[in-house]
Amino acid sequence: MTTMETHTLAVPGVDLVYDVRRPLPAAGGHRTLLMIGQPMTAEGFGALAAHFTDRTVVTYDPRGLGRSVRSDGRSDHTPQDQAADLHLLIEALGGGPVDMFASSGGAVTALELVAAHPGDVGTLVAHEPPINSVLPDAAAAERAQAAVHEAYQAKGMGAGMAAFMALVSWQGEFTDAYFAQPAPDPAAFGLPTEDDGSRDDPLLSKASGTVTDYRPDAAALTAAPTRIVIAVGEETAGTYTARTAVATAELLGQEAVVFPSHHGGFMGGEFGYAGKPAEFAAKLREVLDAG
Repeated sequence: MTTMETHTLAVPGVDLVYDVRRPLPAAGGHRTLLMIGQPMTAEGFGALAAHFTDRTVVTYDPRGLGRSVRSDGRSDHTPQDQAADLHLLIEALGGGPVDMFASSGGAVTALELVAAHPGDVGTLVAHEPPINSVLPDAAAAERAQAAVHEAYQAKGMGAGMAAFMALVSWQGEFTDAYFAQPAPDPAAFGLPTEDDGSRDDPLLSKASGTVTDYRPDAAALTAAPTRIVIAVGEETAGTYTARTAVATAELLGQEAVVFPSHHGGFMGGEFGYAGKPAEFAAKLREVLDAG
């Protein structure tokens, strides 16, 4: 059994909202476990957190997303800004090291956090960080992502998300065959075909472009006292985020650890990403305990 409290931390340019789940009765022997994503907010970790009732679990809404309303006048989402926010959040929690499970763009933020503040994190499990620079076809990956943005700007969310789905489901490098494909039909993915006029989606706009453009500092990461584990989903083999995970692990002189399910495999149906949260949690616990 756990209790959950919601708090707000005022940091420069944003009020960060975070949730703290504490075990009842109080438990000892475990570091606080932070679960982070990008552009996903705290609600996406509910199913996973439910399997860690023996330790304090903290989730949060990143700067400018969900409940964390920003006041800096900006709309971009950079790993550097988010890592700085996390450093202040960890200080507010009593200081590091904490353990961290970080997914997708959150894994990129977590790598920047470890490089910038190596004492903050004891064990980091970075699940499928989408980093172009580690790929042999980095330029083609950037071109494919630019096409997603162009589809979104031209025709709206449905067209943009369909292009994104085509990108993340493509097997292997982005070759001429990928770019020769016709534009995907949003209806084929159950997406709206009408344009609602909005252009502020954090995933499809260029607001999060600095996430995939991030260049990890391998020297800083390997020198840090943090135990870094790069995770990859067993069902995503060969796709973009699986390839970036494997290549990031190789950059750090290790092999990616295979986790159950897919890119959203820790989720219980939120955002249409039904995975295997129980199996995923068991693997995460095994990896954390090994540290």
